[in-house]
Amino acid sequence: MATEHHQTDSNPAFGRTRRTKTSFALTLLVGFLSPLLTLNPAKADAGFERWKSDFAKTAVQKGIKRSTFRAAFSGVDSIDPAVIKSVRYQPEFLNPLWFYFDSRVNERTTANGKKMKQKWSQWLDVIEKRYGVDRHVVLAIWSMETGYGSALSRPGARRSVIRSLATLAYRDKKRRKLWRAQLIAAMKIVQDGTLPLKDLVGSWSGAMGHTQFIPTSYLAYKQDADGDGRSDIWTNIPDALATAANHLKVAGWQPGKTWGYEVIIPAGLAKQNRKARTLREWSRLGVRRANGTPFPRPDDRATLRLLGGKGGPVFLMLKNFFVIKKYNNADKYALAVGHQADLLAGGGEFIVPIPRPFKRLSLEEHVEIQSLLTRMGLYNGPVSGIIGPKTRSSIGKAQAKFGMKQDGFASKKLLDRLRRSG
Repeated sequence: MATEHHQTDSNPAFGRTRRTKTSFALTLLVGFLSPLLTLNPAKADAGFERWKSDFAKTAVQKGIKRSTFRAAFSGVDSIDPAVIKSVRYQPEFLNPLWFYFDSRVNERTTANGKKMKQKWSQWLDVIEKRYGVDRHVVLAIWSMETGYGSALSRPGARRSVIRSLATLAYRDKKRRKLWRAQLIAAMKIVQDGTLPLKDLVGSWSGAMGHTQFIPTSYLAYKQDADGDGRSDIWTNIPDALATAANHLKVAGWQPGKTWGYEVIIPAGLAKQNRKARTLREWSRLGVRRANGTPFPRPDDRATLRLLGGKGGPVFLMLKNFFVIKKYNNADKYALAVGHQADLLAGGGEFIVPIPRPFKRLSLEEHVEIQSLLTRMGLYNGPVSGIIGPKTRSSIGKAQAKFGMKQDGFASKKLLDRLRRSG
């Protein structure tokens, strides 16, 4: 998980920092990254054993047995440098909206989601009835987090949660309390007999399983969907999906309601961005649904959001949009989950497309770009059509070779140039 953003291209959402029980987003903001990443690794490792000794006292005070601590840290003799590298990558905040969507909501994610919808239909029936959360939203979260589980089998997907969190707790001085809480929770998972230590694996940030829960969130929301006596989000898909649905239910999901509406607004109303009114009041101001149909519940309150940028789609967001943000506190994430859910339910693309600097390429064209980059010796990752950080780095090298602007984006212009060089 920690290495995948640097060694392989995989599910672009997989392995980022996750949310806590109190919905603290765990977003590693740029402001603290510089001091965190410029520490000398050799110098930092010299104090790691002392840090472990001090932390052991804290762990015992929090109810962790000494034997549990010793077992958890057995073999954890140094920090994980891959974690320090991966902390740089926060796609919800670094990537433009069009690129974020291209990577996460596309023909492949929709096709795979429809297959999963059919495969797990009986369990989705149970989960939807039990928690009141729309099955398509649960599937969309599964897609965003691990690509319906596919990311869990990729290189770096089985990192020691203890070592990853210890690395962050030791090196991230500003958020040491946060990471220590995750470490304590991780050891409680083992100590309580929920999971053997060897199976306590996750991303570089300690996010675990199909639906990527950090330890505190797992303990807060875990569900045993199939009644086998344990909540296994690592290998048991019903448990993982039920745990995600429970998180949304506890966060205030409103059953039977959508996340929001794409709308058309009159000129000048953009200044009302982030204002909340009832749908009836928005209608009186001239706001209309983009598809021309009326709002089904005019008394629902909605917040105007201009997430698509100038000339892009405009939305009225209902409460469920903000509930999705409790799962990951980023507008792009919540919008992508909502849109993917709509596509899985049979809906269409946004009526007003997300602005982009060039025409969107197909999945096949992305595959061709990766194949041509591989042939040139500039890329050695999977030829999957997923444009992640490694592909973007390779694209940048090709653009430099061709005298093009080095933005790392896959475009038709780049593809044509790669074909000619061929």
